Amino acid sequence: MTDYTAIRRDLHNHPQTAGSENYAHDMIVRHLQQLHPDRVFTHVGGWGIVAVWEAAGGQKHTSNQPDTTPTVAFRADTDALPIGHRCGHDGHTTILMRLAELVDEAKSASQHSSLIANHNILLLWQPAEETGQGARAVMESGVLQQYNIVRFYALHNLPGYPVGTVVLCPHTFAAASTGVVYHLDGRETHASTPELGLNPGRAVAAMIERFDAFNGSSVQDAEFRQSTLICVNLGSPAFGTSAGHAEVMFTLRAFSNDVMQRLLADANKAVDEIAARWGLTVTRSLVEPFRATENTAECVEEIRKAAESLSLDVCCRVEPNRWSEDFAEYLSEYQGAMFGMGSGESQAELHRPDYDFPDALIEPAARLFLRLATGA
Repeated sequence: MTDYTAIRRDLHNHPQTAGSENYAHDMIVRHLQQLHPDRVFTHVGGWGIVAVWEAAGGQKHTSNQPDTTPTVAFRADTDALPIGHRCGHDGHTTILMRLAELVDEAKSASQHSSLIANHNILLLWQPAEETGQGARAVMESGVLQQYNIVRFYALHNLPGYPVGTVVLCPHTFAAASTGVVYHLDGRETHASTPELGLNPGRAVAAMIERFDAFNGSSVQDAEFRQSTLICVNLGSPAFGTSAGHAEVMFTLRAFSNDVMQRLLADANKAVDEIAARWGLTVTRSLVEPFRATENTAECVEEIRKAAESLSLDVCCRVEPNRWSEDFAEYLSEYQGAMFGMGSGESQAELHRPDYDFPDALIEPAARLFLRLATGA
């Protein structure tokens, strides 16, 4: 068997941020060349790869007509943070590479050929998850639309749980979030006559207070929403000039897409009212918007059954993870679910400089994916 620990550590030592994942791309392609997928698509949505094992009894894919055979899909993310692979995407990538070998073995072995007689298995290695751009780019590539995806699965390692524990979120796995930037334009004037200008300072203060009022709901509340002040730029260090422009940034967060839309509408309404009160004009923009990763209940149940059949420990989270995941883009189009797998109770938190993915998670995670893919 291929040494997947060595592969994971090789990836760990060659981290590449969103949009530059050529090292992982080329490694995965070389790995697939040793296997027997029926179709491989490279450079999908940038540095993404899609590999497909077609059903023995299904419709063969042609360039002119989408394949209507039911397809079970799996995704791993390949990008790193600026501080390196401190989120575990190197491990996620390796898990899917191991899954590719397991699927290949299952289809090649005559005694197991019936396992995928009636459905395709599609593996997606996706770039640019950290920026929230990768999933959309993959969707826009048109590759996934060539297949009839009936279930779509992904996992994320979760520090704080024993290694290999399967962590289920029946409804939302990860929160919706977006950065929002408000530009407030007034009018500069001489600092000795501020009454002749329109200084946005008091409007900024009012915004901070108003946005703080969006907080307060419990994380166990389905209507949970959160506002975090990120940055304020007001005026310039010129002591003879009263400020005339401000830029205020918040991150907004919610546990469902509906609540997120209402929160954004409430935020925009508040800023419009404040700007009007002080005679300012306002423009706004969203930065790195993520949908909520809303699971399909039936697919969560399939994960639970598969995990229990492999004698893996299973636990259920009452509340979603507060961070965001762009796997949500696929779940807005397809039935599916994202789940967690414990990466160690004493493991450092995700995105910390001392985080490192545990290699012991690779095999059980790949086996769980295989069970979801084939029932084997």
